[in-house]
Amino acid sequence: MPAKKVNPFKLKDFLGVDPEHIARLDAQGIRTTMQILSAGRTPEARRLLAEKTGIPEDKLTELVRLSDLSRLPGVKSIRARLYIEAGVDSVENMAGWDPQALLQLTAEFVRKTGFLGIAPLPKEVSSTITNAKKLEKMIKW
Repeated sequence: MPAKKVNPFKLKDFLGVDPEHIARLDAQGIRTTMQILSAGRTPEARRLLAEKTGIPEDKLTELVRLSDLSRLPGVKSIRARLYIEAGVDSVENMAGWDPQALLQLTAEFVRKTGFLGIAPLPKEVSSTITNAKKLEKMIKW
């Protein structure tokens, strides 16, 4: 049986991204998470990309962080944004969490902030952390 084809996740589909930033990246041929992960692998690469596109470096770093988290199964638009805003900002960071503590953090964050989405379920948190531990580190922060 052939391998399942995975469609690349588009940067424009992340919750809360600036459409102008997406348009500037698009003009450079950067439309997907894998493309920005490749283009923004190091602090120096992100600095140069910021200069080239006129996008603030912190906003590029945020897109790289969202893209890094989106490598995890089930973590895409809303879930990646939830983790970033709650303070879990990379696959490497995710791998270090205790499932119960992450469950508590995200539930509390959603409750306190009114975040547009629900906190992950216990099984989802456990599998996300397990998957994070298996993924190779791609980005130098």
